[in-house]
Amino acid sequence: MERIAAIGESDPFIRCLAGIDAAEGDRIFCRHGLSHLLDVARIAWILNLERGCGLHRDVVYAAALLHDIGRAAQYQTGEPHDEAGVRIASEILDGLPRGLRFDAFERAAILAAVGGHRGSRIGCPGGPDGGEGHAPHALSRLIKEADDRSRACYACAAREACYWPEERKNLSIDI
Repeated sequence: MERIAAIGESDPFIRCLAGIDAAEGDRIFCRHGLSHLLDVARIAWILNLERGCGLHRDVVYAAALLHDIGRAAQYQTGEPHDEAGVRIASEILDGLPRGLRFDAFERAAILAAVGGHRGSRIGCPGGPDGGEGHAPHALSRLIKEADDRSRACYACAAREACYWPEERKNLSIDI
C-alpha cells in the first residue's frame, strides 16, 4: 500500500495531524488522531468485505485516513472539518508522486467520502456501487458507519457529558 504510506508521509498530512493532536491535547471526548483514523480504516475495510462492496483497499484506507484531516482547520477557524477536509485532502492527493496518484474516479470517491462522511449511514446493500451506481456514495457511507463504530462510547468516562445523542452513541462492541 505504497499510496497509503505516501499519504502518511506527506507534509500536509503530518502538519494537520500535529495540529489536531495539539488542539485535542486536553480533550475528554473522542480524539481524531492517527489511532482513530486507522480504526476507521480497518472497520471500513471489514464492512467493505462483509458487504461485498468491491472497493479497493487503498481507496478505503485513503478515505479513512483523510476523513477528519480538516479538524485542525476547524479548531483554528471554525470552518466545518468536512469542508476543510476536502480542500486539504485534495492538496494531499494532488501532492502524491505521479506513480502513486489515485485516478480521477478513485480521487472523486475519496473526496466525496471526506466531504460526506457525516451523512447517511446506509452501507452498500446493492453490491460494488452501493446499489445506486455511484461508488463514491458507498465509500462515504462506509466511512460514516466506520467512524461511528470506532467510538467506544460504551466504555467512555465522558459519555454523559458527550453532545452526541444517545441513539448515535456506540453502546456495544460491534466490530
